[in-house]
Amino acid sequence: MIEESARREVLVRLRRAEIEHDAKVLLAVESGSRAWGFASPNSDYDARFIYVNRPERYLSVGLEEQRDVIEYPIVDDMDINGWDLRKALRLFWKSNPGFVEWVQSPIVYEKNGSFHRRALALLPTVYSVERGIYHYRSMAQTNFRGYLQTEQVPLKKYFYVLRPLLSVRWLERYQRPAPIEFQRLLEVTDKVPGLAPAIHDLVALKTVTPELGLSPQVPVIQRFIEQELQRLEHIRPDPQQRPEVEPLLSELFRTVLKETWG
Repeated sequence: MIEESARREVLVRLRRAEIEHDAKVLLAVESGSRAWGFASPNSDYDARFIYVNRPERYLSVGLEEQRDVIEYPIVDDMDINGWDLRKALRLFWKSNPGFVEWVQSPIVYEKNGSFHRRALALLPTVYSVERGIYHYRSMAQTNFRGYLQTEQVPLKKYFYVLRPLLSVRWLERYQRPAPIEFQRLLEVTDKVPGLAPAIHDLVALKTVTPELGLSPQVPVIQRFIEQELQRLEHIRPDPQQRPEVEPLLSELFRTVLKETWG
């Protein structure tokens, strides 16, 4: 899924980021369409990473307002940026979909220490299915209203609506975080006649169509989207009773600091 030359270039840029920011990369993954499984021929590489600063950066009074992201401009189709560990864990606490998808990415450029393993182990305890449903519903609604109501629609936007809608169905059925791989999400289309074959055809078209390519509306997919959005309009997921997760995340934070810097 990732050419070896691209993988090497990502690692070179990660080493450069570590030197420039005096930090250590804990996890680096591919995000976006390449990880989801429906990249276009000219899709960017969306490399995302989580890094940890030296302990004194977190303990110094004068550095409390320091930036907690590392961002670089897109160069040669490579979009590379990362989150500081404390920021990442605070977002994990809120079931942030970006963090949840990063730690589940099937394309891992690099992982160091026990952070990735420990974060995955905490995922069932920390993740809120209720928040996930609301997030994906909102994402689907926004993209549908903005892009899928004309005769010719941006092909990629079909996936920006289908993926969140199928993620909601996954959350409703299994009560656990939805996988990042789009093909796995098709499991929840089993009760919608004709939908899976139409989506397979759409994926095949997407993989040979430039990033900004257009497509006529696909009736079976369009009908499913409209019916699902209508169904979800007034949904109220049952609130979850989660244990207190802040101590677990703080313990992970301290463990990674000690493991990385001694």
